[in-house]
Amino acid sequence: MRDARAPKVIKTDAEWRAQLSPEQYRITREHGTERAFTGPFLANKKEGTYECVCCGRALFRSDSKFDSGCGWPSYFAAIDDEAIREIEDRSHFMVRTEIRCADCDAHLGHVFPDGPPPTGLRYCLNGHAMTFTED
Repeated sequence: MRDARAPKVIKTDAEWRAQLSPEQYRITREHGTERAFTGPFLANKKEGTYECVCCGRALFRSDSKFDSGCGWPSYFAAIDDEAIREIEDRSHFMVRTEIRCADCDAHLGHVFPDGPPPTGLRYCLNGHAMTFTED
């Protein structure tokens, strides 16, 4: 039986590098972070779905997006409970909760407990970790 936490989409490093831009690869496969206020989708106001840039998994809907002022696209809820995997992150002398795509293990960003109702969560995403499909 497959571990439910194991990625469903597995590619070699060479395959990921061929598919992704250098910035997308650095963020999603090497757990990087884009500089605040520089990534795509921060100011996107269109209706639609944000998907994982690596595997296409639907992650967030535009109706859960809000302006957190933090410099990265922020959402108060994932599209469903199965889309995101949470991992404790103790890097940079902090304790945070990293979020990854449940299907391919791509690093997406972090989730914080300071978001708006109804969840009180702020999913803080790297824009380069996503694509967007307009409704």
